[in-house]
Amino acid sequence: MKRNILYIVLSIFLSTTMIGCSNDWFERNPKDIIMEEQVWNDPKQIDGLLANYYNRLPIFTGLEGTWRDMALFDDAMWSGYMGEEFRNQLASYWPSFAELWNYNLIRDINLAIEGIDTYSEKLTDAQKEAYKAEFRFIRAYNYFELVKRMGGVPLITNQLIYDFSGDPSKLQLPRAKESEVYEFIADEMDAIKDQLGNAGSQTRANKYTALALKSRAMLYAASLAKYNNLMPVPITTKGGEVGIPADKADEYYQKSLDASIEIIKSGKYELYKKNPDLGENFYEIFDKKSNNPEVIWAKDYLTSADKRHWFAYDNIARGLREDNLGSSCITPVLNLVESYPYLDGSKGILKNRTADNSDYIYYETLDGIYANKDKRLYGTVLYSGTTFKGLPVGIQAGVKVWNGAGYTTIEGEDIGTTYSDGKILIGNSGPHRSMQEVSNSGFYLRKYIQSGAGTSTRGIRSDNWWVYFRLGEIYLNAAEAALELGKAGDAKDYVNELRERAGYPENSLESIDMETLMNERRIELAFEDHRYFDMKRWRKAHIVWNGDRDNPDAMLYALYPYRVVGGPHDGMYVFDKMVAPRFLTPRYFQLSNYYTFIPQYVRDNNPKIVPNPFQ
Repeated sequence: MKRNILYIVLSIFLSTTMIGCSNDWFERNPKDIIMEEQVWNDPKQIDGLLANYYNRLPIFTGLEGTWRDMALFDDAMWSGYMGEEFRNQLASYWPSFAELWNYNLIRDINLAIEGIDTYSEKLTDAQKEAYKAEFRFIRAYNYFELVKRMGGVPLITNQLIYDFSGDPSKLQLPRAKESEVYEFIADEMDAIKDQLGNAGSQTRANKYTALALKSRAMLYAASLAKYNNLMPVPITTKGGEVGIPADKADEYYQKSLDASIEIIKSGKYELYKKNPDLGENFYEIFDKKSNNPEVIWAKDYLTSADKRHWFAYDNIARGLREDNLGSSCITPVLNLVESYPYLDGSKGILKNRTADNSDYIYYETLDGIYANKDKRLYGTVLYSGTTFKGLPVGIQAGVKVWNGAGYTTIEGEDIGTTYSDGKILIGNSGPHRSMQEVSNSGFYLRKYIQSGAGTSTRGIRSDNWWVYFRLGEIYLNAAEAALELGKAGDAKDYVNELRERAGYPENSLESIDMETLMNERRIELAFEDHRYFDMKRWRKAHIVWNGDRDNPDAMLYALYPYRVVGGPHDGMYVFDKMVAPRFLTPRYFQLSNYYTFIPQYVRDNNPKIVPNPFQ
């Protein structure tokens, strides 16, 4: 009875208390939910959302996740564990290759822009405009990632709200024309470039980041307008979701050129020229973050914030790995190495045999065959005779033993072994014809492998950045647009700037054509997420990667160095070229691969989405 009385008294007290302060009681904010008004009036929370959205931007082949796809083209092969061996046996690129349909990020950005307009009462007008401009940049960059893979996509710039009427048709928007998406990106950059803050930042969007996106996007659109329409049967859809009219090419090239020139003439960025060793200098663009004048925008990593990646762990040269697992997955191939010219301007074909093919050319050192090559090669690839982290890479495939009439080739089943003369048989980095996690091509990556101690270990990992935009690309964008507009002199000057940094004499190019410029992009921007998309926009992918085993561009090649034992050239080195032994199937890019197929679930949910060609 006493217990019941106590309950009644407590109930009356609580009821009276709640009635007496009912307004305060019901207006209290929950402790575990952040309200809209709190988020959009707090710069720290807005910055946190921006960081989240930057981090969610797609990268096709970066330092995390999809970096393995670097081994799917003609610059590198897969030398890692056998579980990923399909990359060397790829019959063709699959229809969903490079698929992207991340409208969840578009939705979140649209909500953010509307949230600032609706709830931001404590921010100044300038703060509001700067934040909205930054969200719009992220949205535009994401649309660029969508359009370069999928073609025209729905352009959604406002929140879509379902009214529960049972009719979702108002939310089912059709694809925009391919040209409209590219024009949207350019127009957005024009609209926001002077509203963006973050002056001097290399990790957040500012005016010059916006100009860099416009430079690249308009170059892509222009080349699609030109080269797609030069095909015997242009790839198009009836509604323009795929296919850009040829008469737009010059307009787009000019917009790209104008944006590039504005960046170059601003004086805000400089080509990186801090190290007199030109090979090391090129490597440092991607390894040195402090006072790096070339990088315009990058995805940063920071060990002190425990934001790190595993790229070096998975791709450091076998003989240099600092951990007991992983290494050597992405290995550059001879195709790429020979695309770097000699400094005298001659083609980059490595000289391993005499002109009549009757004998080897003998070299005193393992790196002798690379003498006088474009210095960007050294900054990109580890080849025989070079060092990394102060240690020799250790690339030697075996020995060639003189038998009185010729050579007997001796290799072996393991790496890091010695021959009967007590000297090296196979280097501790191979190459090896069949072992996993040892280069099969005779080369390793240098670019993007961080040089610091322990950066290829599980305990430390790497925090070098992934570069989205840098001035070197802008020079090449300007050169291509100028060349296509008939300004060959300007194009030549831009390319010569880059070549001088790579060791060529001043004004080394007296003239320039598209073939030269395409190769300059290949070697300057190797492994920076350009090769695949460049080949697509020039409509060259199906020609170069045509699935023909007799086409040297479709096959991947290796270079194996050997020490000579005995005979007149004892102690010297020779080199064999061969199809990379683990590489089995020529690259085959079909016309249907120019535009990734629209996912079936997208078309099921929205019947207004027309499929891509060949789908």
